[in-house]
Amino acid sequence: MDVISGVLRLGRESEGPVDIQMQGGLIAALRPAAAPPVRRRLALPALVNAHDHCRPLSPTSFGGANKPLELWLLRLAAIPAVDPYLAAKAAFGRAARGGAASVMAHYTRFHTADFVEEARQVAKAAAEVGVRATLAVFMRDRNPLVYGPSQPFLADLPEASRAALAGLTAPLPDAAGQIARVEAIAAAVESPTFSVQFGPSGAQWCSDELLSAIAEASAQSGRRVHMHFLETRYQRAFADKHYPEGVARRLESLNLLSDRLTFAHGVWARNDELDILARHGVTLATNPSSNLHLRSGIAPIGEAWRRGVKIALGVDASALDEDDDILREARLGHFLHAGWGFETAIPREDWLSAIVANGRRANGAPGSGGLDVGEPADALVLDLDRLDRDAVLETAPLDYLFARATAAHIDALYVAGRRIVAQGQPTGIDLAAVETALRAQVRERLPARAEFLDAWGPIAQTMTKYFGCC
Repeated sequence: MDVISGVLRLGRESEGPVDIQMQGGLIAALRPAAAPPVRRRLALPALVNAHDHCRPLSPTSFGGANKPLELWLLRLAAIPAVDPYLAAKAAFGRAARGGAASVMAHYTRFHTADFVEEARQVAKAAAEVGVRATLAVFMRDRNPLVYGPSQPFLADLPEASRAALAGLTAPLPDAAGQIARVEAIAAAVESPTFSVQFGPSGAQWCSDELLSAIAEASAQSGRRVHMHFLETRYQRAFADKHYPEGVARRLESLNLLSDRLTFAHGVWARNDELDILARHGVTLATNPSSNLHLRSGIAPIGEAWRRGVKIALGVDASALDEDDDILREARLGHFLHAGWGFETAIPREDWLSAIVANGRRANGAPGSGGLDVGEPADALVLDLDRLDRDAVLETAPLDYLFARATAAHIDALYVAGRRIVAQGQPTGIDLAAVETALRAQVRERLPARAEFLDAWGPIAQTMTKYFGCC
């Protein structure tokens, strides 16, 4: 039986230090510490990244900074295809180092033509790192470049720029083919710690026919769905134009809305839409740092919370400091949405338990995440001596957690009873070596993107004009 020795449990510090005994991937017992701890450590539920993309390196390193989402998405084409196993090890390793035990990888780009084998490599990487991982396979059938037909946009580009975008406009299989691809991947890779979901990219990228087919397949199999929703003001404008009855009502009419669905972002969701989401039990994964990086806005999460929407939290590969620190992300999310002045819209304890429990459910991870007997043995352990750096007054650890906790304070991360992070680094992989090899591979393959990089100027200018600016 493995033991996390001599820790204080968040919110139950008055009990004194306890030993958390783990067996078979579960918490088997909680007992008073057998020996006085050498230093103070704080145990809390392992955090959950409920929306991410398993990207190899930050898009900022490829010229993606300071761009709104619509332009930024095209800039992602500057990233060359790499070894998916190496990329996934880096992405999951960073997530674990940042404090996430469960990670949603909305897989929006395959690096190879063998989708099933690539998914096997992603699953292998997740197992080596030790995280619970969920792969939402991207699905779309329209609007690959802008929110409308590509031809008018392409017609405004010089020939070299049109040619550079050719790979982005290749058609995907029909709805039945895309659903079959997801099921084939699931059949090959699913395990107790790795699951697969349908991953429609968003309403502006998916026809009613595709979304209706996904809804039917999900209802029949129980497979969850993960999808972007009203991330930017331009997506809001598209929705208002194409769904006069309201985008949420349209998706409701397609039978897509259910408690199996997770929406990411929801920055531009309106109150009536939030009510519809709440009525159907939809989870909304908010991504505060990404929404700021990509100039999308601040989501109405306080209002969503008040209306009963289930809230989860995602890093979206764009944490505030681009370091996958989900502790900081949780704090930022609470700062933005907890209320102003003497108003408390979301209590800290409720925020923490919600983003863990709802995130686990959204990702298909078992249990609520609580540190209780019978729950999965997923725990985040912080160095309380370093967190309480001044040691002046007896102060609630919750105050320190929401004031200053970052990945730098992580002592250990346990998933299913396995310690997957120790002393700030993953135990299952050499993350520094993985990232060194990945960067070398990217530099070696970057010349393959020279045509796109050379053609970028007109693409950016035309995209900016298309969306009505300057």
